[in-house]
Amino acid sequence: MSPSYYTFFNDEDNIQSTNVPIIAFFNNKGGVGKTSLVYHLAWMYADLGYNVLAADLDPQANLTSAFLDEERLVQLWVEGQEKHTIYNFLRPLIRGIGDIAPPVVEQVDDMLGVLAGDLELSKFEDQLSEVWPKCMDGDERAFRVMSAFWRILVKAAEQEKADLILMDLGPNLGAINRAALISADYVVIPLAPDLFSLQGLRNLGPTLRDWRKRWNDRLKRNPAKALALPRGTMKPEGYILLQHSVRLDRPVKAYERWIARIPDVYRQQILDKPTPNSPSVYNDPHCLALIKHYRGLMPMAQEARKPIFHLKPADGAIGSHYNAVQQVYRDFHKLAQELAQRIGLNSHSTT
Repeated sequence: MSPSYYTFFNDEDNIQSTNVPIIAFFNNKGGVGKTSLVYHLAWMYADLGYNVLAADLDPQANLTSAFLDEERLVQLWVEGQEKHTIYNFLRPLIRGIGDIAPPVVEQVDDMLGVLAGDLELSKFEDQLSEVWPKCMDGDERAFRVMSAFWRILVKAAEQEKADLILMDLGPNLGAINRAALISADYVVIPLAPDLFSLQGLRNLGPTLRDWRKRWNDRLKRNPAKALALPRGTMKPEGYILLQHSVRLDRPVKAYERWIARIPDVYRQQILDKPTPNSPSVYNDPHCLALIKHYRGLMPMAQEARKPIFHLKPADGAIGSHYNAVQQVYRDFHKLAQELAQRIGLNSHSTT
């Protein structure tokens, strides 16, 4: 595993250490099923015995609304009774009256917690844009702002004794995602078999390399040696093809042309290592999984407020639906184990 700088210095200058991989799921093209993917993977890792922290850094906060019921969302977003969202943890820093506030994790299950997103997070965009160049001047506050997401994630992981962090991001290349991605050790790219996903890869690869280089340049100018910062590793760990067609072994013809191009474009744009004869997506080592959308089961899972593979006959998963639920479990079980192996995550349950 390629670890980030995981040492966290708290306000009392006590040094604590953690070793929690942060995995960002990102594509600057929307509509590929990214949030559903993060939601289901978080539940699968919890089922496998890992203590999981899901972090919603998308200002649309769809991951949060998948995990939490409407009553809880009203308390967090509307009534403001409990300011336990990512934006509120940033508020003292944004207002210039302090640093990040201690994060509070919403416990979804014994082994699964979520750092709740917030629609107000978009207000942080301008400030992140403003401080990015100031880091080159050695401005300490600029570094505190740029590292705020990472420091919140690390602190929350320490509190919850998390084994891994799965981070959901919005589909753009703005300042919020730049700050989020420099917090990531690994980047997994969800793709759909279409022109827009390929174009997203062409935009994403050069941008990730540019951000990595520019953050490394800034790290040398950190004036506060007691301020721990992320290394900005952002290692591409592969892609997941979220297949639209009903049968993965019989893709719709219109998608075949795009599917055939994915391995080559991924190598050229993401890895910056063109390969003369790229393999098929079906045996590409950079393809972590091919996952169906299972559209027929999604409404049922949303109604039951659980992942598809937790659906029971009492939820309506009977007959062919029940068989599909079992297939979803196998798909996500295989994906979770594959990703865990690639990042060197210690094995827990193998059921």
